[in-house]
Amino acid sequence: MRKKSLYTYLGIALTVAMVSCTDLKEKVIDEVLGSNNSNPENAIAAAYGQLGSATFTDHNNVWGLQEYPTNEALLPTRGSDWGDGGIYRAIHEFTWGPDNSLVANGWNNLNSGITKSLTAVTSAFQANGNTNQNLFLAEARGLLAFYTFHTLDLYGQAPYRNPYVANAPLEVKRADTAIDGLIREVEAIIPDLANLKEQGTHNGRFTKQAAYGLLADMYMNRAVFKNRYGASFDFKEAAVDGNGTDMDKVIYYTTQLIDNTQFFLETNYFRNFDIDNNGRPELIFVISQDINTSRSSSNSIAYMPMERNQKPSSNNRGTNATCTTPSFYATWDGNHDDPRFSRKYQYSDGTWFKNDGTDVSVPATSLVANSTLPWFHFNRGFLAGQQYGPILTGGSLKTTSDGRIAVEKLYCEKNTALAMDFTPELNFDNPAQSVFTQAQINRGVRIFKFEFDPEKDNSSSNVDIPLYRLGGMYCMRAEAYYRSGQTALALADINKLRTTRTREEYYGSTPGAAIPSLTDEILYNEIAFEMYWEQWRRKEAIRFGKFEAADAGSAKPKSEPYRRVYPIPQSAMDASNAFTQNQGY
Repeated sequence: MRKKSLYTYLGIALTVAMVSCTDLKEKVIDEVLGSNNSNPENAIAAAYGQLGSATFTDHNNVWGLQEYPTNEALLPTRGSDWGDGGIYRAIHEFTWGPDNSLVANGWNNLNSGITKSLTAVTSAFQANGNTNQNLFLAEARGLLAFYTFHTLDLYGQAPYRNPYVANAPLEVKRADTAIDGLIREVEAIIPDLANLKEQGTHNGRFTKQAAYGLLADMYMNRAVFKNRYGASFDFKEAAVDGNGTDMDKVIYYTTQLIDNTQFFLETNYFRNFDIDNNGRPELIFVISQDINTSRSSSNSIAYMPMERNQKPSSNNRGTNATCTTPSFYATWDGNHDDPRFSRKYQYSDGTWFKNDGTDVSVPATSLVANSTLPWFHFNRGFLAGQQYGPILTGGSLKTTSDGRIAVEKLYCEKNTALAMDFTPELNFDNPAQSVFTQAQINRGVRIFKFEFDPEKDNSSSNVDIPLYRLGGMYCMRAEAYYRSGQTALALADINKLRTTRTREEYYGSTPGAAIPSLTDEILYNEIAFEMYWEQWRRKEAIRFGKFEAADAGSAKPKSEPYRRVYPIPQSAMDASNAFTQNQGY
């Protein structure tokens, strides 16, 4: 019964992708998605749509599974908020089990991506006479590989049915044996994929360049997949095709992107994460988001760290949830002048929001898109210490006598006597539990990396979410050089990132400073300086042997290697006997 249930589920998903009509003109495919997914355009659009249907955009899905178990992020209980049965705390406290809803959410959404991609493969394969058949088929196969790779990364197993065979049996792919096949599959489709901006493509489509990014990612983590619970990893194993090593392949594929002249590093690091980041020159493969279509979008990654009394407009606020840990914040000691650490906002009249207690007002001339509401712009990066900003009076942002937005000292919304002072130290009453009382809800440095989009509500956003961008390619190439003994080349890539980024004009637009040398620890930190808050840290921590270590001051205990993968959710185990529960669960 259970086995039949899963067969039925996959069979239905293989035939019909259950999505609503979606206007795809925004960035995905220049067609309108209908309900009949036997049409290859519709089927491939549904597969793309799953990327942004919470899967990689909501903190309660893959983002949380990649970030919350690391020292970059945690979601503690804050007084009366965010308890939720301990589901968020469990990911950072390493107490999760098969019944954790984040574990189930990630699994279910990635599985939806797999089944919709299988639908798209079948549809494109059967679309004889369609002039875009080969392109759509290659893109569908690429998306299938992308979803499968992330499922294998997080869960060690992934479901599969042969899309070219009617009524094909269910298979369960396992990471250690499936990774080589995935690599071969993506390498095989490259000739049929379009180059970015050719054949009507953009960075929301799976192009040759997206394939290069995925191949670099797979080769970087192949050794981990093959020895998940091992004490060390063989990063210099012979590559799948026998030409060079895994690290040679990482270097090769990242170089294809680094040397591509249509990509270049942003001097303003935070432009990569702005509301209008669509088509920016560093973004290789993104989740396309657009409020003005029926396609779902998410503001979650920006909304979660913002306090409830931080208001970009009179209609918007944050939710006072996620923060970073004392240990990760401390890695930036001596690096607060790094252009990636923070950036002040300058209004069109030249006013800088300094957020240091000296601000009195900012102009009210910046307006929320498609409204007449004044828009207050918070600074970006790491926000520590006392916070300042606008307050509401009579339902509107308080203004000065000359019509500017007044800037005042802020207090927490749910404890109005408590200053909004974001402390690096968390100081939980019980060091083993990430729980704050109502009097402690201001604790934790916040990360405002992605711009908060106030256009519609607290939940929607026009920010495209990078899956692969050029900064990450430099990081992977630096790591591959380093693991291959080419330390000088690794250092050059890290310093390219450091010195290309510049500070805001308030600080004279000065570039970041180069560093003189690399060690394992320095490289580990430097990758995080570039890639924090981008669903990168968990894989990096595992590769560098940091994942099991206790993190003092953040309630993260020392853990066992079996935690490198999540369990198969209990609901999936109950539905089918095809899966074997992962070690330790």
